[in-house]
Amino acid sequence: MGSCQFRSVNTFLLIICLFVIFVRQSSNALLLELSHNFKRSSESISSGCDIFQGSWSYDDTYPLYNASSCPFIEKPFDCQGNGRPDQLYLKFKWKPNRCELPQFNAPHFLRKFRGKKILFVGDSLSLNQWQSLTCMLHAALPQSNYNLQKKGNLSTFTFREYDVSLMLSRNAFLVDLVEENNNRRILRLDSIQNGDAWRGYDVLIFNTWHWWLHKGRSRSWDYFQEGNKLYKDMDPLVAFEKGLKTWSRWVDSNVAPSKTQVLFQGISPTHYDGKEWDAPIAKSSCIGQTRPILAPEYPAGPPPAAAAVVKKVLANMSTPVTLLDVTTLSQLRKDGHPSIYGDGPDSHEGKDCSHWCLPGVPDAWNALLYGILVRNGQLK
Repeated sequence: MGSCQFRSVNTFLLIICLFVIFVRQSSNALLLELSHNFKRSSESISSGCDIFQGSWSYDDTYPLYNASSCPFIEKPFDCQGNGRPDQLYLKFKWKPNRCELPQFNAPHFLRKFRGKKILFVGDSLSLNQWQSLTCMLHAALPQSNYNLQKKGNLSTFTFREYDVSLMLSRNAFLVDLVEENNNRRILRLDSIQNGDAWRGYDVLIFNTWHWWLHKGRSRSWDYFQEGNKLYKDMDPLVAFEKGLKTWSRWVDSNVAPSKTQVLFQGISPTHYDGKEWDAPIAKSSCIGQTRPILAPEYPAGPPPAAAAVVKKVLANMSTPVTLLDVTTLSQLRKDGHPSIYGDGPDSHEGKDCSHWCLPGVPDAWNALLYGILVRNGQLK
């Protein structure tokens, strides 16, 4: 009881003393509980917590923004604006099994990256994620002035108030694709002069894969080149690994981990074959899909082989690169693609089962990105 001596105080003072003791004990218990809660929150995004294993859960507070409130959203991603009639796909949030992701906080994000530059490098899936992040930030701070500029393959989105630049460099292969004088297009698997433009950034987020699968007239190259040898054809997975190893050597030689955080956006899956999720209709695709797969695993099994190649290459690098492992969680979202609502209601001949509607799945990628940056100390 401390200094309270029951025999020397009257009843009133005894009650006061007991009350003070109760308050102290309650305060200590509250502080202990808050400490435990903070510890649990910290543990939830610690390196031992796999934020990529979980399931999609309905959340009525979603989406985080409306496409109509994002004036710079590109038409192919604006599924609602292009006439998509269903909205249930907008209401799902990614929830890790044993983790609690920190809630995305746009002002916190921008304050912590004040004066810094973030660069996405990759194909249209990088565009998908970059545009998602810019929409998430703009929707949370609609009065904040921004500037959007496009010059060649580089798009720059700047929040002037915070002096934060979010940039996108369109580069489908990461390695060099060059056109020679005889109009031959050469994909140089061991050359990466492109990398000169990637220096000086605070965060680099890379992505490549989908273009490696193109065939026939849709191919953007005529030959592969490795050393002095040209190859008319090569297994795309073999070529992909060779190119990714060239990229990894560039990162190991040119990136200082103390100055630049490097991430690799994992393989984003497609949903052109309904057999993968046991669809009852032959030749079904993402068209007409309105619900995610709520099971923890994709019916077709493990991620595509390219995902394994990415993990293998990253594991052999000397520079730490964080894998934004979106493959499995995105496999479960057969409902999240533009399908026939990518180019407007009058252009339903085609189908897009590779990109993602916005708002939508890439918002979860950015929630995970935010969690990773918190975990790695960039957003304390």
